[in-house]
Amino acid sequence: MTGRAPTPRRVALREAIELRAHELGFALVGVARAAASSRAAELRRWIADGKHGEMAWIAERVDQAVDVRTMLKEARSVVCVADRYHDGRPDRASAGSPRGRIARYARAKDYHDLIRDRLRKLARFIREEVPGAATRLTGDMHPILEREQAARALLGAIGKHTLLIRPSLGSFFLLGEIVTDADIAASDEAPVARVDGDFPSGARAVPDGSLCGSCTRCIDACPTQAISPYSVDATRCIAYLTIEHRGEIPASFFGKTGDWWFGCDVCQEVCPHSQPTRASRRTGSNPAYAPRLDSVDLLEVLDWSEEDRARLVVSSALKRATLPMMKRNALLALAGPLREAPAAEAEAIRRRAAEIAASAEESPIVRAAAEALLGSV
Repeated sequence: MTGRAPTPRRVALREAIELRAHELGFALVGVARAAASSRAAELRRWIADGKHGEMAWIAERVDQAVDVRTMLKEARSVVCVADRYHDGRPDRASAGSPRGRIARYARAKDYHDLIRDRLRKLARFIREEVPGAATRLTGDMHPILEREQAARALLGAIGKHTLLIRPSLGSFFLLGEIVTDADIAASDEAPVARVDGDFPSGARAVPDGSLCGSCTRCIDACPTQAISPYSVDATRCIAYLTIEHRGEIPASFFGKTGDWWFGCDVCQEVCPHSQPTRASRRTGSNPAYAPRLDSVDLLEVLDWSEEDRARLVVSSALKRATLPMMKRNALLALAGPLREAPAAEAEAIRRRAAEIAASAEESPIVRAAAEALLGSV
């Protein structure tokens, strides 16, 4: 709490914005004060330790990341929204040819488009309510610490896996923000009567660490040991390796990443807060995130052309992976099934990998992945 008494007009403005955000389909909405991050030192230490990997844009824009006020002159407020993109139900085991799973956030239309279009409408609403106000859309399109902003806006708390957890609803959320110079009552300035699920919206903050306690399930379950309490080493994270990393994947990871082809959800799958509850079933997920594709045939991927990739990635977050990356990822995901596959199937996988490793027509990162696969068993 700031001790600042919210005026009725500022509170009414916040409530109007929250109502409009819910009308636009956002599951959660709140307002934080525009201020410097309390985690600046942690971020700079994380970068200094090289845990951001090849994501140079984070290091290059760290000043923006630690203070949203650098994005907009005289910024006062940050309107934070969240889409719930999955209800926490486990995936069904696939049968037949080995398949590679896609992280749940990437199974539907590109979330950037789904969130940005509605953020624009919400920003326009703010400018209509506050003539002359300036707004700046942000979120995953800029390197701000958006989970910290969401926690400040009382959307939930950051868990040990570094994701935002909403009590009773879990962590399957995608976030977006609007930085504005409009003077809006922050969510922690005064409680509101409306109840969102089992968690009073705007009524109280969730202290850091209170949701996780002594639980270490996400840390223990991470296949590559990328997670330490409230920190993730991107260079070991399956999501980073299969999406952000553009080069060869170290051979030491082959056989350890399971059937993940694009991204990973393991830390969320094992989190107690992400298990289906009465509140989560009642809330559901945004139908815009209904999956179009949840997995791919890994052996088919190895024979894809650029045209095959182009058909797959239309309006999809999958477009972040190039064709060589997709083939590299397929070989990574085949390393696990190879150890348990029937003899004939395992031999077919090894034979195909050997062909790729010897092919001058394949990308170097694909040939290296094929060699790593062959060396993993």
